Amino acid sequence: MALFKKRTVGKPGEWYYCLEHHKVEEGPECPAKDRFGPYASRSEAEHAMRTAHERNLQWENDPKWHDAATGSADD
Repeated sequence: MALFKKRTVGKPGEWYYCLEHHKVEEGPECPAKDRFGPYASRSEAEHAMRTAHERNLQWENDPKWHDAATGSADD
């Protein structure tokens, strides 16, 4: 018995953004490695790349993520 079932058909209302084909899909059409999601609506999936970009900027500018160095290389 397989530990994980391979799901080939998506549920209605699950939306994904395919990174390979640059398109929105209802249900997982492409492999998981090539998609973002699931999203609750088609509109959210259409804006997946913008959302990812905004979240990356938040992480890059988060002071808790980038700890200050405790010394210099000359010490």
